Amino acid sequence: MSRNIIQKEGRRWTDSGIITPAQLEQILGLYPDKKHAIGLIPILGSILVGLGILSFMAANWQDIPQLLRLLMIIALLAGFYWGGERMLSRDHEKLGIALISLGLVSFGAGIILIAQMFHLQAYDAFSWIVWGTAGMLLTYLYRSRYLYMISLLLFSIAQLYSISQFQEFSYTTLVIVLAGLGYFTWKRKDALLAWLLCISLIAQAIMLISINDWKFLWVFIPIMLLYTLGDWIKNRDFAAPFQSAAWIAAYVFDLFIVYFAGKSNIFEHWQTMLAQSLPFILISAVIFAVSMYLKAKAGRASTGFEWIIMPLLLYVTEYVDVLYLFILFFFSLYILWRGYVEEWRFKINLGTVLFLLITMTAYGKLAWNFMDKSFFFIIGGILLLTLSWFLGRRRKQFLNDSKEGTNHA
Repeated sequence: MSRNIIQKEGRRWTDSGIITPAQLEQILGLYPDKKHAIGLIPILGSILVGLGILSFMAANWQDIPQLLRLLMIIALLAGFYWGGERMLSRDHEKLGIALISLGLVSFGAGIILIAQMFHLQAYDAFSWIVWGTAGMLLTYLYRSRYLYMISLLLFSIAQLYSISQFQEFSYTTLVIVLAGLGYFTWKRKDALLAWLLCISLIAQAIMLISINDWKFLWVFIPIMLLYTLGDWIKNRDFAAPFQSAAWIAAYVFDLFIVYFAGKSNIFEHWQTMLAQSLPFILISAVIFAVSMYLKAKAGRASTGFEWIIMPLLLYVTEYVDVLYLFILFFFSLYILWRGYVEEWRFKINLGTVLFLLITMTAYGKLAWNFMDKSFFFIIGGILLLTLSWFLGRRRKQFLNDSKEGTNHA
């Protein structure tokens, strides 16, 4: 928890007689006041300097003698890493990490430029993997979220580069991300890092399915595994990104079904994305059973309703657009309800957004073909504003009531 939040809330606690001022000071002592004066400026500065280094070298590299090129790369690496260590030793954490990140950028630039110097030919994404691995090692060394983000970005680029340039999926990249950055995320229990990791893994799953020309629906096997992993995690704040990322991926796909499946030409096309029904349903059933077992064990069996969002009913009927229109409506209302029950602002906000999205999608699907376009946009805008006002007012009222209830407790 942030020291600033505790300091702000602590005044109210002392005024209410919950704790004494001396106890507040003892609590604040557990959260040392870090130096945030430099804020994000060093991080932004490091990005600009890194881009400047890359652009300068790219523009002038051919005019520099080879020996001087090598010396420049070594000097940049040593200088940035040394400067970063110096700043960290003086308790300038953000500036130190910013300089370390510049060292990482210089390392990657050095790999690329040295390969150009000696006319080395790349046959895979190995250079990007080495660059990302260096970032991952620095992430473990300095326990930095910023270096984690850079490393995850480098691995994502490595996978994209392998797909686009060599038409092959890099399993090495996937394994390193899962084992290296996945373990770091697991130990850190950081929700933001979990979100980023899930987004990267879902993107890589889509790349894997696409490059192998597999049926697109197979991408939901790893997505369902991510969701089930969230059931296994006991820390619900940390589990939320795994399950929410799976929801959102399934919701977007279902939204695509609702909007396009009713059109005959699209309907024929998207049916080619369906996986073989028997193996897909069997694997999904096993994952579903494990998920429900974990939910029941944790006393959260009612959340099994969330599985309705997964595209498992595509094999049931041809009228999947109508079916999933109702499913998305009920799912959005369910997320809203769970947010109110759990008094969790994130779920309330997410449920509100999902409900507005499916409402406008349904309105567009039903009214676009027969309504005058001017009236279509006017009525749609009024509907959206009205729903937004009502849901926002309800959310604000609920959160205020919850806060007052906490104060009286």
